Amino acid sequence: MSLPEPARLLADLVAIPSPTGHEEAAARLLVGELPRFGWSSAHLDGAGNVVASRGNGRRELVIQSHIDTVSGGPRIVINDDVIQGRGSVDAKGPCCAMAAAGGVVPIPPDWRLTFVAAVGEEMDSRGARFRMPLHSPDACVIGEPTGSDGVALSYRGRILFSFESEDEGAHRSGSPGPMTAAVKAAASLIGIAENMGPGYTASVMDMEGREAGMRYGRIMIDLRIPLDAEQEGLELMLNETAAAFGVALRVVEYVPPYGVQKTDPVIRAFRNAIREAGARPRVLAKRGTCDFNVLSPWGCPMGAYGPGDSKYDHSPNEQIPVPEFLRGVRVLELALPRIMGMG
Repeated sequence: MSLPEPARLLADLVAIPSPTGHEEAAARLLVGELPRFGWSSAHLDGAGNVVASRGNGRRELVIQSHIDTVSGGPRIVINDDVIQGRGSVDAKGPCCAMAAAGGVVPIPPDWRLTFVAAVGEEMDSRGARFRMPLHSPDACVIGEPTGSDGVALSYRGRILFSFESEDEGAHRSGSPGPMTAAVKAAASLIGIAENMGPGYTASVMDMEGREAGMRYGRIMIDLRIPLDAEQEGLELMLNETAAAFGVALRVVEYVPPYGVQKTDPVIRAFRNAIREAGARPRVLAKRGTCDFNVLSPWGCPMGAYGPGDSKYDHSPNEQIPVPEFLRGVRVLELALPRIMGMG
């Protein structure tokens, strides 16, 4: 094999499993490699994120992706044409593309560039939440798979919640019990979501129950919500559904939907960079939820970009063609200087 250095970095990182909560080995490999790619400093922060920087200006551009993955995945296949393995698309591909491009782009005197490979994005975004109060950036790029010719300007939000119920025990012939109540509440809510219009989806994320004297049931649901969703109305719907079936509602996390305009400076920079790289840019409204939403309180120009086809996210054959990955590196090399006023 004769992989270019950026692709070799990705291959090495994909070869190290890093499911959420077990990112340390992959993070240590990445932090050790970053100086070789041009970064002035690199370290692990208090949350386990990889953090690197270049430049000393007062204005900051943050480029952030994530190093954790979901569990499982295909067997690792690495050759000159393709890198297959868990995380090759979501999101070690975008992460390594940022690391490679960010290490070589020119930094204007009044700017500094910060790279973050965050932990925990696939679960609770704890890495992003740790970094959020530490920065007030002038612009931000989130590394997620959009395809080398795409840039994302919005992501749906989500409400992660559970319906829960328990009792001291009773015969099922007289009382269907907490597990049945939780199932009914979940089924009702999913049916409601399916009729709420475009952008609303509800999926069961986890469930458990028992019947051994005391009876208990719990169903965790991931409700995805579009840009025009109103938090107050959604919370009322959840509370009314819980009350109707006699179960308790526990909201674990509310992540608001977020989007910017096509005229956003980051979106514009990527559209122009994609054109310069020889492709026709696609502007995407993504159906997932990611650190783009979590970091939206920064209120700065923002977009999401990264090589890789998102249809392979979390899939049993997750893979990225090497040419696609390298095109992503090139687009980032063209876009980042534009964001910093150099293009």
